[in-house]
Amino acid sequence: MKYNFREANDTDIPAIWEILQQAILRRKADGSHQWQDGYPNPNNIRQDIEKHVGYVLTEGENIVGYTAVIINDEPAYDNIEGKWLTTGDFVVVHRVAIAENQLGKGLSKIILSFVEKFATDRNIYSIKADTNFDNPAMMKVFDKLGYVYCGEVYFRGSARRAYEKVLATG
Repeated sequence: MKYNFREANDTDIPAIWEILQQAILRRKADGSHQWQDGYPNPNNIRQDIEKHVGYVLTEGENIVGYTAVIINDEPAYDNIEGKWLTTGDFVVVHRVAIAENQLGKGLSKIILSFVEKFATDRNIYSIKADTNFDNPAMMKVFDKLGYVYCGEVYFRGSARRAYEKVLATG
């Protein structure tokens, strides 16, 4: 595979922020309210890196995608309006973003496949994620990859669609 998935570091921040800015503008152009309130921002990236949860997808030396991968820590998920499929350990995926010049290559799916390996390498068999109701592209990715819609969670006062994928063990 020509793509690599690795933990982000401080020198990656400018490239990550450029990718996130492109994604923010795409969401706005699509008429979405997602990411139109000052989030995500460079401080979120720095915090991801400090907490060792920021990851980049690279092709050669080029950063082509970004996500945060968090284990068992998303307080908003405690209050789901609906029901998660599992109650044990889980990996959370936030802030999936792909570089503008890399769109249409299925890189969101590639990131999520790396996240599945990240989880199973740690004996975790659940991935939880969410997206805005007005982000059909991400909903389609979740559907294609076998994520199940579980209900709604709330971030910064807004409802978001919550998904979970249960991974095969061993």
